[in-house]
Amino acid sequence: MDYMIRATAADSQIRAFAASTREMTETARAAHNTSPVATAALGRLLCGGVMMGSMMKGDKDLLTLQIKGKGPIGGIVVTADSKGHAKGYVNHPAVAIPANAKGKLDVSGAIGPGMLQVIKDMGLKDPYVGSCELQTGEIAEDLTYYFAISEQVPSSVGLGVLMEKNNTVKQAGGFIIQLMPFTSDEIIDKLEKKLAEVRPVTAMLDSGMTPEMILEELLVEFGLEINEKTEISYHCDCSKERVEKALISIGKKEIREMINDGKPIEVNCHFCSKNYEFSVDELKDILEKADI
Repeated sequence: MDYMIRATAADSQIRAFAASTREMTETARAAHNTSPVATAALGRLLCGGVMMGSMMKGDKDLLTLQIKGKGPIGGIVVTADSKGHAKGYVNHPAVAIPANAKGKLDVSGAIGPGMLQVIKDMGLKDPYVGSCELQTGEIAEDLTYYFAISEQVPSSVGLGVLMEKNNTVKQAGGFIIQLMPFTSDEIIDKLEKKLAEVRPVTAMLDSGMTPEMILEELLVEFGLEINEKTEISYHCDCSKERVEKALISIGKKEIREMINDGKPIEVNCHFCSKNYEFSVDELKDILEKADI
């Protein structure tokens, strides 16, 4: 079971999140038939997204992370809510590129230079939009940079995905550690030293560490207090009704053209790859609704 924990340390001067996301990442891999490097990229962004989504307060709040890169993967989109659900897709799921100099999956090379955009829809008139240039394309470092530049929250983000020999997901997970505005210099210095020594997330996951163990390794000397544990999952809320609304929004001229073709149409959901078929009669009904 995938889950996430929220914690505080150093008398609430530090807040922390950690998640295990193997099932979520494997569900995404199976839905999109992603290559190993595309699975690693999408899995990292899903893990970051589900933790960032949990930072939002409202039941209907939605977070969208968009990476637009110049590398062969093209782009990645992840959407998460505040209740532990996330979904996502990559533009080019079959990307295959050689391993990097360390012999690891080259996520940075697959993404290339580009931009990260964070959109928070909190039910206000306009959503909050923050963006920054990608620093490395490794995703964890890019999210760390985003927090510092766009939200002025000093943070450390670690994300990892490990693949099996048969290209299914062996392990996936990560952490986010953030300093509150009132954190003392002493705590900041101590935490920076600790984070400089920390093992990569993939090494921690490979040794079987749970989210609790990861935060203990990072924060045990700061008086770690685990506050909450939440189940998380890959969840797509698409439905025929939602797709119908999307068809109405494309305009009457386009719907008429589809009807004139005289054939049923198939619409594919980007997030879960489910197909929805609409007959000519259904398209005529949609055209009537578009007139209302």
